[in-house]
Parts: sequence; structure tokens; C-alpha cells
Amino acid sequence: MILLVIKNKNNFVENEIKDMFKYGIDQLTVNKVIAIAEGTLKAGITAEAKSKVDVCRKKVDTMANSDAAIYGINTGFGPLCDVQITPQETSKLQENLLITHAVGVGNPIDKKLSKIMMICKVQALCQGYSGVRIEMIERIVYFIENDLLPVVPEQGSVGASGDLAPLSHLFLPLLGEGEFWVEDTIQPAKGVLAKNNLEPLVLEAKEGLGLINGTQFILAHAILGLKKMEYLLDLADVAGAMSLEGYSGNVSPFKEELHQIRPFKGNLKVAERMRMLLKDSQNVEDTSFPRVQDPYSIRCMPQVHGASRNAYFHLNDLAEIEMNSVTDNPIVLSETEAISGGNFHGQPLAMALDYASIAASELGNIADRRCYLLLEGKYGLPRLLTEAGGLNSGFMIPQYTTAALVTENKSLCFPPSADSVPTSLGQEDHVSMGSISGRKFNQILGNIDKIFAIEFMYAAQAMDFRRPNTFSPIIEDNFKLIRSEVAKLEDDRVLKDDINALINMVKNQKFKVA
Repeated sequence: MILLVIKNKNNFVENEIKDMFKYGIDQLTVNKVIAIAEGTLKAGITAEAKSKVDVCRKKVDTMANSDAAIYGINTGFGPLCDVQITPQETSKLQENLLITHAVGVGNPIDKKLSKIMMICKVQALCQGYSGVRIEMIERIVYFIENDLLPVVPEQGSVGASGDLAPLSHLFLPLLGEGEFWVEDTIQPAKGVLAKNNLEPLVLEAKEGLGLINGTQFILAHAILGLKKMEYLLDLADVAGAMSLEGYSGNVSPFKEELHQIRPFKGNLKVAERMRMLLKDSQNVEDTSFPRVQDPYSIRCMPQVHGASRNAYFHLNDLAEIEMNSVTDNPIVLSETEAISGGNFHGQPLAMALDYASIAASELGNIADRRCYLLLEGKYGLPRLLTEAGGLNSGFMIPQYTTAALVTENKSLCFPPSADSVPTSLGQEDHVSMGSISGRKFNQILGNIDKIFAIEFMYAAQAMDFRRPNTFSPIIEDNFKLIRSEVAKLEDDRVLKDDINALINMVKNQKFKVA
């Protein structure tokens, strides 16, 4: 990513930015945010965006020197909104705001999350409604481009007035306070700025508020979770198809005609994928083990996986609205009007994150049920997937692990958005708790990695008992991938390394999903 510093009389050479994402002008998507964070998509501030920011800044300068009380520009914050501040005290007011709100606790969030938060904040500020200086936005872009990633504690936001604590930690380094990541160590911001020949910034009117009011902590967790869930949804279909092959299940529940008469978008997608994943399988044509119908965890994959996809689609739509919105407060509309509203409130994302958490958890829930089915010893499979049961326990115990993970995920599905604890002496009397929703969403997704790893281990073992039948090309490719790391279980052995190898395959997205 390149900060646009090639200037002409119009400030920027426009042909330098044709292939870049333009903050405040172009629309962000989940994939674009991830690409900017990973450095595969360049991004910068155009002359057009700079002009919008400058115009809004002039409005704030006018307000800061007026006699009228305008929240956060020449007044105190929260319950102190009735205390007016002189122009001479403006800078100290904004600095105090960041310092006093940086009260987060717990482990630091992932460095990638810090970067995504900054990307989303730059996009919001470049809309031209926040009243900050372009110099401050350019400093944040410098941090993004040079991997100067602030250390942000994971706990402390209630998700209304925005993510005050985490955003304060994120932007303290602008002032020379707080900490940066330097590779895998944490170092004081002041020294890191000096090494980069950067002076700490002095905040002006409205800038502290513009930095810390917003939903970027919640949003960053949604973005990272959505990107991971996108793959896990596809992987759920692959794992389910492999379990169906091992179980010698029926493919008729995936017929298009069945789903066209109940045409939920997610259901149609999963049924289509199941047909693709099982196409040209010799095994599913084998009639050695006939039955009228399969249990729900095999038969109802389009309905269950599809419902989870519907939740994903919903969260993705809301997140992409949020990442292109202005979520601070007050919103500057003219030289005399700054509306103190509630665009910082995290409820729109919080509720959808809780819904997506349930949807993600259900992917693990149904996968655990398929694991259990493969152990029962039906339809030509030996009990516990071992032909030497008794002396050997076979695959009895890994399903204990999936059961534990499933229950852990269920406990994480309590919706924080259903709760609210008043803060700020009752001024902030309803809050979203969306930061907790976002963190739990990603915890659940991390557990799904492990559940799918165990299902793949079970499915491959069951498929070995269906030989010499062959499977579809994509299923055969994934079977070979599993067997490249995990051998068929003949006699009991320590399975920890096998499980970890498969977890790493899931995390690193090694499986072929299409």
C-alpha cells in the first residue's frame, strides 16, 4: 500500500491512483479490507477526499471559536457535556479524552485486527463529516503502510459511544503514548516514533472524538470472522460430503427440484455444492446398504449449512454498510450544525454477530453428530471405525473432544447484545456489548477448525472401508491430502499429532472446496 505523496499543482497525480483503493471515495468490502491489510491492494488518499476533509475541518475551526456550546468541540464529554471549554483548552481536552479512555484490559488483540481497525477508521474519516485534519489521517495511513501496529487490549468496550477503550489504545501512539508491536515484542510508542523520524501529533478540536467514537473494534472482528467463516462454510460442505461417502448415504435429498420449492439462498447454494461434491462418485451409486432415509445430520445438510450461510450473508451485508459509514459523534454538517446523534452505537452489528455466532456454532454441532454416526457400526462400517475393537478403542475418544468443543461453543452463543449495563452516569444508558459479540464469534470459529479436523479424520477412515469404490475427483483429492499427513488407523496410536496436523490444514485452508 502506498501513501499518495506524488504531487502536482492539484496535490496528486491522478493517474497514480487508478489501480488503488481510494479512501473515502471507493467502497470497501470484506475482501478489499483484507487485501489492504495484507498489502496486496494499494490504498491512498486522493485530492477529492482531501478536499472533503479540509472543508469539514474549516467548519470545526469555526465552531471551536464560537460562543455556542457544541458537544465535544467546545464542551466536556458524556455527563460533562454542559461544561463549556475555552478555545485555549481545546487541545488539552482532546488529549485528555484519549488518555482517560485508554483503560482496556486483557490480552492484546491480534495485530491484524489492529490494522483492520485503522483501515476502517481512515475510510470513515475520509468521508468528510468528522472534522479532523488531513495530517492526522495521513499519519494513520503511514502506520498502516509501515506496519506500525498499536497494541490494543481485547477487553473494555461496551460498544456504544463506539469502541472507546480499544480505539483510545489504537490511537494513543499518535500522541507518543501507548505501545506498538515491533515484530513480536511490545515497545513504547515514543521510541518507535523517534526511530521513524516522526514527531507526536498535537490534537486539535474534535480530533480526539473523531478517533475514538466509532465501531471499528466491533467491525474489525466482524470482518476477520466473515473472511474465516466464508471458507468454513465451504469446508462444512466438503466435510459433510466426505462423511456421507463414508456412511454410504443417500444423495436424493440434494436434488434441485426439492430446494426450488423452498428457495432460501443458503439452502440452494449448499444443495448445489453437495451435487457438485458428489458428482461422478462410484460409491454413492453402490446399493449394497439400502435405506429409506438417512439421519438429519446427513439428510438435512442443505437446510442446516444453508441456514448458517443465510446468517453469513446477513452479517456480510451489514458489515459492508458499516465499513463505508461515518460512525463517530458529533457529525459535522455545516459551520453551525454538528449533530450529536448515535451513529457510534454498535447494536446493528452486535445483534448480527450474535446471530452469526449461533450459525457458526451449528456448523460444529451437526459435524459432531456426523462423527457420532460414523462410530455406530452401521451399513458396513465397523464399530468405532476399527476392525480390531476390544483391544483397540479405535476412534471412540476424539468424539469426546468434538462434544466438548460443541458445548463450549453453545456456551459462547449467549447473546451479549441482549444485555446492557448503563455507563457514564446514565448518559450512556443503553449499550450494545458488540465488542464481546465480535470476540466470541471468532472464538467459536476457532473451535470449528478443530471439530472439522476430527470429522475429516473420521470420514477418511470410513471411506477406506468403502474401497475399492471411488469418489468424486474433489473428494479423492481431499482424501489424498488427509492421507499425506494422517495414515489409516489400524491399531491404537496417539492421535494428538494426527488431529493437530488436520487442524493446521483447516487453519491454513489447504482443503480443496470447489
